[in-house]
Amino acid sequence: MPAPALLAQLAARYAEPHRHYHALQHLDACLRHLDTMRTLAQRPDEVALALWFHDAIYDIGAADNEARSADWARAELLALGAADEVAQRVHALVMVTRHDQPPRTPDQELLLDVDLAILGAPPALFDAYEQQVRLEYQAVPPAAFRSNRRRILQGFVDRPRIYHTAAFHDTREAQARANLQRSIQALGHEPPGSPQGE
Repeated sequence: MPAPALLAQLAARYAEPHRHYHALQHLDACLRHLDTMRTLAQRPDEVALALWFHDAIYDIGAADNEARSADWARAELLALGAADEVAQRVHALVMVTRHDQPPRTPDQELLLDVDLAILGAPPALFDAYEQQVRLEYQAVPPAAFRSNRRRILQGFVDRPRIYHTAAFHDTREAQARANLQRSIQALGHEPPGSPQGE
């Protein structure tokens, strides 16, 4: 766990008012998932630190949130006297949450599965997550949001596996695919009263 002063800074970030999903509740859920799967990690303390930082910076519309969060994590670790290789591994763990490159280590696989655990949650929890994400992007026009969200969710569906570890794959893969397909279908429907071409 981060030192108290840093912990307060991180908690303040996760409590920012524009966050509805990527908030303290998501961080808490990730840390609880890691606790139950801790034996799968090669370096569980580094995975935990990466989870604390993985959404530390979350500016809506910014394309470099993960990079800025990863840089912050590395700088803090180096300032605390951590070895460069430790800081680099934590940096890489945070960066893998961009979900644009396959994981290269078992710890990266576990961190990604923990971050995406919500996709395989029971339908009511998944639907609440989708509503919270929409609230985070409420400034985005509905048509643009639906198009972008469909593209993102379809990207997960198109993967051979959503979850990398056997533990998450065996318990959440089928539900995740059902949730994603249902959400993609819902995003394909124009909500009542929406202006044409919006």
